[in-house]
Order: sequence, then C-alpha cells, then structure tokens
Amino acid sequence: MDLFSNERDLLSLPFDKVKALADKCTKCQLHKGRNKVVFGSGPVPCDIMLIGEAPGADEDEQGLPFVGRAGKLLTKILESVDIKRPDDIYIANTVKCRPPENRAPLPKEQEACRPYLEAQIKHVKPKIILLAGTPAVKAILKIDEPISKIRGQWTKLPGTEISVMPLFHPAYLLRNPSKEKGKPKWFTWQDMQEIKHALEFHRKVAELAEESED
Repeated sequence: MDLFSNERDLLSLPFDKVKALADKCTKCQLHKGRNKVVFGSGPVPCDIMLIGEAPGADEDEQGLPFVGRAGKLLTKILESVDIKRPDDIYIANTVKCRPPENRAPLPKEQEACRPYLEAQIKHVKPKIILLAGTPAVKAILKIDEPISKIRGQWTKLPGTEISVMPLFHPAYLLRNPSKEKGKPKWFTWQDMQEIKHALEFHRKVAELAEESED
C-alpha cells in the first residue's frame, strides 16, 4: 500500500517511525542531491516550535536544522528571551532536504514534505509556532503577503488553536544587520518580547490547569 495515498496513515504513526520514513524518502527531486535528511531537532512534545524554509549546506552536512551562520544568529535571538536550544524549542523546516544552490524550495517540494511536517506538529503539540521567512509562511498559512507586512502578527494554524507568528528569517537579518529602530533586527526584538510573553501565558495557563486537577 502507498503510505501517502492517505496522509492520515502517516499521522497515526509513532514519531520515530515518521522520522525513519523521512530518512529514506524519495518523494521529490531534492533527495537526489542530499547528503543527510534534516528532519528536526528539539524535545517532543514542546511548547514552542519554529519552522524555517529549507536546510542549507551546513545543515545538509550535519543533519540538523539551523546550524550555519543563520542558525547561530537564531540561537542568540532565542536566548535573548531565555529560549534555549535544543531543550526549549523544536525546530524543523518545510522541506527536509537541501535545495540545490540554496534556492527556495518549490511549492511541489513543500507539498511532498508536508505530511512529515504535519506529523511533527501533531507529535510536538506546540502551543506556539514561529514561521521564519516568507516560504515558510506561504507553505503553512497559504498566504502570499510579504513577511515585512505580516511579521509580528498573531494568527492561528488553520484548523487548530495553535498560535502562529511570522518572523524575519535569520539569514535576512544577517543581510540587514542594523539595529536601528524600524529596521528588521529592531522589529525582531519587539517580536521576541511578544513571543516571550505569550509563552509565559501559555505555561501559566497549563500550571493553573494542573493545579485545578489536583
């Protein structure tokens, strides 16, 4: 039976089985040039999840997401609001294999990988999802607005109660390093403060729910 004839089949599998299938996936052309599948990194389940667009050269070499220059900047950005990698956040991409020449993933490649990402979201059970960059926003929210217009705005993952916020991609911030007010790095700092408050709120709600059950 073709596993992907019904995406619900993949969603019903244990997390380790989903990863094992992704490691051998040949559903799109990206598998031909990969060195390693970059499935994801972080605790499962986890309150907060970040989704980027695609692995780069360093990620393809190490098999881990966001480990190059952009990844190092992401780590600093997250640590600025006390979110530590890999303990406090689960990180993945819309596709699990590196596109050639680091181009943006094609819609058909993102759709081929989408069942894996949906299974990851199911198992991670995040309260908050951060979308890094326009390709991730297009793939997940199915909207075509530039990141400059929608960054920092909360929405819901369609069909769920998961809070979603688009952010500038760390690679974009590397190309726009100014911290001046009104610049991308300044906006990202504002966004991270909002994310920190939202994460604290979700955790407080969870604590109160546990106390009420005792």
